[in-house]
Amino acid sequence: MKKTLKFAAYAAILAILPFATGLAFGKTWVRILDFALLYVMLALGLNIVVGFAGLLDLGYVAFFAVGAYCYALLASPHFGLHLPFWIILPIGAFAAGIFGMLLGAPTLRLRGDYLAIVTLGFGEIIRIFLNNLDTPYNITGGPQGIDLIDPIRLGSFSLNQPTSHTVYSYYFLFLLFALATAFVSMRLQHSRIGRAWAAIREDEIAAEAMGINTRNIKLLAFAMGASFGGLSGGLFAGFEGFVSPESFTLTESIMILSMVVLGGMGHIRGVIFGAILLSILPEALRYVGPLEQSLFGRIVVDPSSLRMLLFGLSLILVMLLRPAGLWPSPARKRELLAHGETAKHENANIYDAGR
Repeated sequence: MKKTLKFAAYAAILAILPFATGLAFGKTWVRILDFALLYVMLALGLNIVVGFAGLLDLGYVAFFAVGAYCYALLASPHFGLHLPFWIILPIGAFAAGIFGMLLGAPTLRLRGDYLAIVTLGFGEIIRIFLNNLDTPYNITGGPQGIDLIDPIRLGSFSLNQPTSHTVYSYYFLFLLFALATAFVSMRLQHSRIGRAWAAIREDEIAAEAMGINTRNIKLLAFAMGASFGGLSGGLFAGFEGFVSPESFTLTESIMILSMVVLGGMGHIRGVIFGAILLSILPEALRYVGPLEQSLFGRIVVDPSSLRMLLFGLSLILVMLLRPAGLWPSPARKRELLAHGETAKHENANIYDAGR
């Protein structure tokens, strides 16, 4: 009974949230909520790779780009194709999963910093390809991108129709996909595959000695995480109606990784919280400029620079005070405590030996 009431309360809050936000702050903030839900899907996808399997990926935005461009190429005048979104989204997710496996295959024996460098390079290669594949044949539109992308349609109903209150329609669509992504993530975490990922994260050599096929399991982590990125990329393209390589820079990958780390790696609720917080916080800090104007009568520090400075400072403080994240999993807490105690004992032994 308590679970039913709690579920009903959460459902009511999520249903009322966009309308309350629109009344209080305007439709701009409802649009920010839409983007926050897209970031939730991206963060949950990256959490499979980083949080569950312990593989550092700095090029995750490449899979987001693959999904977005799949939608743009198959639902725009660019090639004259206008396929329905329920066909394009699975294609984009599948294509992103294939790219995830292509990334994972040559990096199976890499760990830590080396893996991070290779994935970073992969993300930049995808962006550069998208930027340059406009000659001799115009495939991606190059730096100009692709515009006039078809909006998402449910049957004959377009979510971009003036009478449909676009930002509200997309909110509920994105919410549905975000909840589905969270449900799949939870099922994966508690499955045999999820336990295999956890074993690889803790000790890959021990996991392999116990009979786990680490190669296939790591490839599956890359493919599953990339599929979620491709899915959210397709939704992004239908929502924006325009894509270009400038939307898929390294900064976006760092932002998504920060959401996972800040919320709590491996903890689904924490990752969702981190994604929502880091989606909203930079937008809230845009009000720093008007605040400066009201306090000092002039702009003392450039608002954009000060906004990013405060954003970075808040991340540093959180990492110093809450290294496991704002909402870590109990297992992650125990790991950090155990590592802390081990390091303390090692330092004490070194100090005693020095004496």
